[in-house]
Amino acid sequence: MSAADVLVIGGSVSGATTVEALRQRGFTGGIRLVGDEPHLPYDRPPLSKKVLSGAWAPERVTLFDARRLEALGADVTLGVAATRLHARNRVVTLADGRLVPYGTLVIATGLRARTLPFGRDLAGVHTLRTVEDSVRLREALLRAGTLTVIGAGVLGCEIASTARGLGLAVTLVDPNPAPMWRQLGAEVGKMLGDLHRDHGVEVRAGTRVTGFSRHANRVNGVLLEGGATIPTDLVVMTMGSTPATDWLIGSGLVLDDGIVCDERCRAGDGIYAVGDVARGPHGGDGSGGRLENRTNATEQAAFVAADIMGASEPYRPRPYFWTDQYDVKIQVHGTVPPDAELTLLEGDLASRRFIMLAARGGTPVGLVGWNSAKRINAARHTYL
Repeated sequence: MSAADVLVIGGSVSGATTVEALRQRGFTGGIRLVGDEPHLPYDRPPLSKKVLSGAWAPERVTLFDARRLEALGADVTLGVAATRLHARNRVVTLADGRLVPYGTLVIATGLRARTLPFGRDLAGVHTLRTVEDSVRLREALLRAGTLTVIGAGVLGCEIASTARGLGLAVTLVDPNPAPMWRQLGAEVGKMLGDLHRDHGVEVRAGTRVTGFSRHANRVNGVLLEGGATIPTDLVVMTMGSTPATDWLIGSGLVLDDGIVCDERCRAGDGIYAVGDVARGPHGGDGSGGRLENRTNATEQAAFVAADIMGASEPYRPRPYFWTDQYDVKIQVHGTVPPDAELTLLEGDLASRRFIMLAARGGTPVGLVGWNSAKRINAARHTYL
C-alpha cells in the first residue's frame, strides 16, 4: 500500500461505512479494511431482538455483503485482529504477523462486553456482543426455564423482553434505582420497570450481585448483596462494554475510556477514531464522551470520510437511540439524565403513549418518546 492509502481497522458498521463514504466522495486511492471477526460487516441491534427471538436468521443482519464491498474496491481482510500500532512509522501489526502500512488510519474497533470478575468459566454464563453470542444464547434459552439478566441497560432490558417472549421466567438485576436509569432518568425508568413487571419479569432494582453458585461447573444461582440467592438456569451479563483499545497501549494515542479525539475525530497525526470506540468533545451534554448508538456509528463515519477528503467542520452529533421492548418503542433524542426536570409535552402517562422534555437548569437537553415515533421528530425540531 502506498502512503496515500486509507487503512480502516474494524469491520464494524462504522468501519465499513467509512469506506463507502470515502468512495461516494470520490476517493480513488487504495483502501484496506481489516476486521477481527470472520463475518462481513453486520448490524448489532437485531442480535438481542430479532436474532435472539428466532424471527431472523443470523445471516439477515449482514449489511455489507461481498458484492457491496467488492463494488467499493476495498481490500478486505477478515478474521484477523490488529495487535499493535506503530504511529511514528505509520504501520499496523496484525495477529498473523503481517505489517500493514497506511497513509491515513481510521480506527473502528468498537467495544468488548464487560464481565464480572467471577463466573466467566461457568457453563450457562453468557454475554451478548457478536453474532455467535446471540446464536449461542438463543440455543441455551430454548433449553432453559429460568434466566437472570445482570444489568438493566438497553441490552439487558431487550434480552429480558425477548426471553419472556420465549416463555422463560426472567429476573432482571441492576444496582441502579430503575431499569435504564442512566438513559431514561428516574421517572421513565420506573415506568419501564413497571412494564417489565407487567410482563412477568421480576425486577430487582437497587440490587448488587456478589457471586454465582454452581453445580458441576455450571451456574445454578446468582448471589445478591445481603445474602439472597436467585436460582437460575442461565445468566447473561449486560453491565456495559469497554472500548477495544488494548492493542493501542504504548502507541502514543491518548486512551481514556476510548480513544481521545479532537472535535474532528482525529486522535493523532493521520489517525481518526470512529464509532463506539471514539471519545471526543461531543458528548450529549457538551462535556465529551463516547456515543454508543447505531446512528452515531454511521453519521460519524460519514463525517470522518468528509474530513479525510478535506472538509474542516467540527463533528456536532445529536445523540439518538431507540429500543424495542414487548410492544413498546422508546426513542431518546439528546440525553435524559437521572436528575433531569421532566415536562409532559404530549399524550399521558397512563396510556403509555407520550413525549416528555428533559431539561437541566431550565435548558432542554433531551426528549423521550414512548410509542410516539411519528410525533417525536416534530418535537425534536421544536425543542432541541
